[in-house]
Amino acid sequence: MKIFGVILAGGQARRMGGLDKALVPLAGTSLLSHAIARLDPQVAALALSANGDPTRFARYGLPVLPDAASQGPLSGILAAMVWGAAQGATAVVSAPVDGPFLPPDLVPRLCLAAETTGLALAASNGCTHPTFGLWPVTLAPALAAFLASGAKARVHDFANAHGAAIAQFPDDLAFANANSPDDISRLAALLDHPS
Repeated sequence: MKIFGVILAGGQARRMGGLDKALVPLAGTSLLSHAIARLDPQVAALALSANGDPTRFARYGLPVLPDAASQGPLSGILAAMVWGAAQGATAVVSAPVDGPFLPPDLVPRLCLAAETTGLALAASNGCTHPTFGLWPVTLAPALAAFLASGAKARVHDFANAHGAAIAQFPDDLAFANANSPDDISRLAALLDHPS
């Protein structure tokens, strides 16, 4: 199995006041840098799903994949599937840029869960985290059709329709989101004073 990764950064970051969330600093380092440091060692290649001028991410050295049509995280996942399939990937692991503490064993746990269906989502403490997932690239045509259907583009809906398995993780903090300035402050404090 050849697994590529994609960091999802295509959202509008309304709760961040419209700032480019990927470039927002957390403890002096951008959210994107935190995500790269966690996901890159786990995958064969890594890309960034983002819209707008890609040159703002040039210093990170990642391919920047724009959405064909912006319909939320599934658009970024589709772009990553197409990119990965063209380079021989069998699956793509997605993670949001605002999840800076993603688990160091995200990919192996998702792979174990996906042994029967090929598709898996992460969960912790009774909550599913649908943007943290393993997506076989063979699902790209089905995902393109789902997005083109006009249905509300919910990650859960598509994943459940294709038999997504659930990978359980013990650490709920691993999926903490940095959605707002208050979240940034809270997560920075955790980095300064880990429990």
